[in-house]
Amino acid sequence: MAYNLLKGKRGIITGALDENSIAWKVAEKAVEEGATIVLTNAPIAMRMGEIRKLAEKTNAQIIPADATSTEELSQLFLQSQEILGGKIDFLLHSIGMSVNIRKNISYTESNYDYFLKGIDVSALSFHKMMSVARKLDAMNEWGSIVALTYMAAQRTYPFYTDMADIKAMLESIARSFGYHYGLEKKVRVNTVSQSPTKTTAGTGIKGFGDFFDYANAIAPLGNATAEDCANYCITLFSDLTKMVTMQNLFHDGGYSSTGVSMEVMTKLGVE
Repeated sequence: MAYNLLKGKRGIITGALDENSIAWKVAEKAVEEGATIVLTNAPIAMRMGEIRKLAEKTNAQIIPADATSTEELSQLFLQSQEILGGKIDFLLHSIGMSVNIRKNISYTESNYDYFLKGIDVSALSFHKMMSVARKLDAMNEWGSIVALTYMAAQRTYPFYTDMADIKAMLESIARSFGYHYGLEKKVRVNTVSQSPTKTTAGTGIKGFGDFFDYANAIAPLGNATAEDCANYCITLFSDLTKMVTMQNLFHDGGYSSTGVSMEVMTKLGVE
């Protein structure tokens, strides 16, 4: 069911890789709700993914851009405004990459060059995007910017290694930049802390399947799906959440507020 929540709005969606990715679902929902969008991803991710299929489905143009390059981000914002016919109303940052995780390097043995690469791609890219958009005055007043994060920024999940620190930085950037952007342009900036989700990125983490089941057993509502997350992002892009900014919003079926569940206690044989 569509509510026309984004009627007439223009948006940029980053990071849609395949139909399992949250960004993919957000793109579909945004168009369903009346928005016109531009899709963007790093050139290498575009070769790996199926973004052209999504572009056809959502009647969207694709602009390849390296999110670590302010030059390419400038082109992204300039071209997007040209294509969409005006300033941008919403932006989704859905970019995350850890070379240390990919190479199975433990947190205590982190390769620092890889660590810095992860920070640049997954956190600093968020600052760069907003900085470029601000300089170009590319966002409409009362626009909305959302980045996807995970609760490892607050609590320790050993298998999440350096991405935990990187997500903590991402969330801090949302608060710090959100203050300045809100003051100057009424643009709001939030992060959505999502349940473990069966995406290409998520399932690439060692032990993901067991952890997915564990989180599902803790959360009273169970894990939130990628589609649920997309719905939540749409509300944050809409005018219904105009006064929500600088928040880290948990979208996890209640997991983050639950100490232990009866289901887990039973599994452990605790009476």
